[in-house]
Amino acid sequence: MPASPDKLKLAKEHGQKAIYFAVARVPGSKRLFVGASDFKVYDLDLAADKVEPREIAAHGSYVTGVALAGKTLVSGGYDGKLLWTDIESRSTVRSSDAHAKWIRGVFASPDGTRVASVADDMACKVWDAADGRLVHELRGHKERTPHDFPSMLYAAAWSADGKFLATGDKVGHVVVWDAVTGKEAATFETPVMYTWDPVQRVHSIGGIRSLAFSPDGTQLAVGGMGKVGNIDHLEGKARLEVFDWRKGERLWEVQSDKFSGLINHLEYEPTGAWLLGAGGAGDGFLLFFDVKAKKLTRQEKASAHVHDVATDEARETLFAVGHNKVMVFEMKG
Repeated sequence: MPASPDKLKLAKEHGQKAIYFAVARVPGSKRLFVGASDFKVYDLDLAADKVEPREIAAHGSYVTGVALAGKTLVSGGYDGKLLWTDIESRSTVRSSDAHAKWIRGVFASPDGTRVASVADDMACKVWDAADGRLVHELRGHKERTPHDFPSMLYAAAWSADGKFLATGDKVGHVVVWDAVTGKEAATFETPVMYTWDPVQRVHSIGGIRSLAFSPDGTQLAVGGMGKVGNIDHLEGKARLEVFDWRKGERLWEVQSDKFSGLINHLEYEPTGAWLLGAGGAGDGFLLFFDVKAKKLTRQEKASAHVHDVATDEARETLFAVGHNKVMVFEMKG
């Protein structure tokens, strides 16, 4: 039986001195790797009696992506670099000047053989996880918004079989790529997730912040927030849209009636019974969507803005990281 969101409860919190932007988990353990606002990558063992972050790598700016590929952790940051770190020796084995602008995320393929990085140079680059070789450079997103401001490429996700890779940008443009050939397989738009203010700030906010393929690969979930009145704040309602990506057809959409802010992480339960969305504005939230009923069934407040989530194999334990905290949620018993 799938883990039930009805049983969700906060099990533990660990206060930290930095904002954690990204997390990866060692399978079968409570050992986490996190990317932080103090430019460091940390090793956290939540099974230890005393949880103490141990630095294993350092970037020149915020560390906004971490992905585990076997015994290698690949991290990316606002310095445009990717670092390959051996998690056993805690030593960096490779450094790459991967992108010309800020890296927004790093994502390992399901089999751990490839790693994708997305950045504000509007490129998604696919790397061989073992030797750091560039496999594909994927460019299907415009560098400028419709109002001629720099755009941003926030999100990516692999299909469960590793055959497809989706990317999403600030103005709500999604591209699905054939991960083998590097060619475009489909494109579609989510314009509600982008707000342009032509009067007060002459600026924009929002964008696609998370993506997730359904377990069978037929649908693609897109996370962000709805339209914003005051673009100085993340006041748009947390928003989910789900597509038949091959047809470019929106199948359903939901906005939270309780929480404002960005959905920064999306993840399907392995059988496809439910979908988790996590994020925040001032506070954080966990949202659970019933996939069959196409509706939001649980909305739980988190004590900090959630930037990323790692889960155990059964999806019974959620490790949420964000502003100065690691939060552990359980859905057992």
